Amino acid sequence: MTEPVASLTLPPDDPARALAVAHINEDDGLPHIGLVGDTYTVTVSGEDTNGRFCVIDMHIPPGGGPPPHRHDFEETFILLEGEMVATFRGAKTVVRAGDTINIPANAPHQFHNASSSATRLLCICSPAGQEKFFAEVGIPVATRTTPPPALTGEEQAAFIAKVVALAPKYRTELLKEA
Repeated sequence: MTEPVASLTLPPDDPARALAVAHINEDDGLPHIGLVGDTYTVTVSGEDTNGRFCVIDMHIPPGGGPPPHRHDFEETFILLEGEMVATFRGAKTVVRAGDTINIPANAPHQFHNASSSATRLLCICSPAGQEKFFAEVGIPVATRTTPPPALTGEEQAAFIAKVVALAPKYRTELLKEA
C-alpha cells in the first residue's frame, strides 16, 4: 500500500455516498425524457454527485436538437454515434462520433442533427441541475430511443410557455434564432 503524501489533506471518504451505476439498456428505473423531439436519459443525477455534475445520454433523431440558448453552467458533449452541427457564438462546427466539445458557461449555443441518421451523445453539465429542468418540462417515455409524442399546435404552445416560464429557475435563457 502506498503511503499518503503528508502535504495533501483530503476530507475523509463519505460512506453515505454510494456508487452510481446506470445500465442504460437494462435499467427500467432510469428516467427517459422526451423533449423537443429528442430523448434524454439521465444516467448520473446531481443527487449521485452531491450536485457537482450530471450526465445525460441524448438520442437526437435527424432534424433534432434544442433551439439557441445559454445557461450559467458548463456543458460538455461527447459524441458516441453520428454527427451534429454545433453552433457556438454564431459559428457552426460539424462534430462527429469520437469528438468532444465543451460549451463555457453563459455562451450562446445550439446543437442540431443535420444528418439522416440518429445521433447519440453524452452531455455532462457542471454543476448539476439541467436534468431537473428536463424532467420538469419533458414527457416521460419508455426507452432511451422512444420519441416523445407529437404535439398539437395548442400543446406545442403550452409546452413553449412552460419552458419560458421555468427557464430562469434553471439558470437558462432561450435565445432568438440567428
